[in-house]
Amino acid sequence: MTRVDPSFLKLQRNYLFADIARKVANFKDSHPDARVISLGIGDVTRPLVPAVISALHAAVDEMGDAAHFHGYGPEQGYAFLRDLIMEYDYKARGVDIRPDEIFVSDGAKSDVGNFQELFSRDSVVAVTDPVYPVYVDSNVMAGRAGDWTDGHWSRIVYLPCTRENDFVPAFPATRPDLIYLCYPNNPTGTVLTRAQLQGWVDYARREGCVILYDSAYEAYIQDADVPHSIYELEGAREVAVEFRSFSKTAGFTGLRCAYTVVPESLMVDDGRGGRVALNGFWNRRQCTKYNGCPYIVQRAAAAVYSEAGRREVMDVIRGYQRNASLLREAVSGMGLPVFGGVNAPYIWVGVPRGMDSWGFFERLLNEAALVCTPGVGFGASGEGYVRLTAFGSPADTEEAIARLRRLA
Repeated sequence: MTRVDPSFLKLQRNYLFADIARKVANFKDSHPDARVISLGIGDVTRPLVPAVISALHAAVDEMGDAAHFHGYGPEQGYAFLRDLIMEYDYKARGVDIRPDEIFVSDGAKSDVGNFQELFSRDSVVAVTDPVYPVYVDSNVMAGRAGDWTDGHWSRIVYLPCTRENDFVPAFPATRPDLIYLCYPNNPTGTVLTRAQLQGWVDYARREGCVILYDSAYEAYIQDADVPHSIYELEGAREVAVEFRSFSKTAGFTGLRCAYTVVPESLMVDDGRGGRVALNGFWNRRQCTKYNGCPYIVQRAAAAVYSEAGRREVMDVIRGYQRNASLLREAVSGMGLPVFGGVNAPYIWVGVPRGMDSWGFFERLLNEAALVCTPGVGFGASGEGYVRLTAFGSPADTEEAIARLRRLA
């Protein structure tokens, strides 16, 4: 008899954001006249910038011309985009990354979820807590997580990030094989300084670990002491994979484009006494399971690096940063502890005394028609917090702030 993979049976009943969507739908059904404003899911609201739209139109016209039509493209991404990524995202910062170490894809979420396929099932995984759920759930699906007991997976190593440790994870007592780090962090909006991240690189080199580094929000970094890429740090090419996205940088959440950097110098044990490069295995995996990001989308991504594209995208990012600053100010005015929102589009808010994360979620929804994300949905250390996002429109953000102030 055909059976499902038992690892999938261990997954929690619902994905966090599905639970939120269900509760919001129920609220709308019972309050049809309420205008709900979402500060929850981190989806952008500003339209694609003119340089990107122009590139899309031009690429669509090419696809309608037999002389310029593009069918299957290279699974790794077109050279015109990989070269621009190398030049502007790495070389401009003094980082040595080559085009054949860059793999263009349809989203960082996909890559972060899929990259674990390269490692043995008995690999030990470490995640920060709170954590972006995909890091954990993809390893549950792969059979690495163990059993769900008392709010934790038995084989996952958790690295608490709390107010008490300034949201800086401590090195684990149990050595992991894989370490997921996301900075600027989702969900807390906090960052690691150059020295703090160098410490993790040094730890990984010393202990023989691989860091899976999600830097999807690097465009929001404002502090000079916060690195934009882990490869700015000595030795990182030997131990780290980096995931980048155009979604929160250039508004591609609906267009889908990202890339993953896998240095040739990143080697792991082959289980037979030798060492193998992950670059070749990721290339093999992509060639087998992926047919490449669409040509028109890659042309749109390339336009982000044009002079006009860079200027227009930065204008959009500054708008979201302004939203974050206003939200921080409003929440602080309510007397609630607030973190993040300076180098990231996320604001991590401590809930009022006597409430838990879902309780404050319900209060914001029922009393102000505002949607947030309960912190406990990101892990046990997220209890007592909610996440707000700065991705709303300026008008919605100002209205949301007015509603928050009425609750104070």
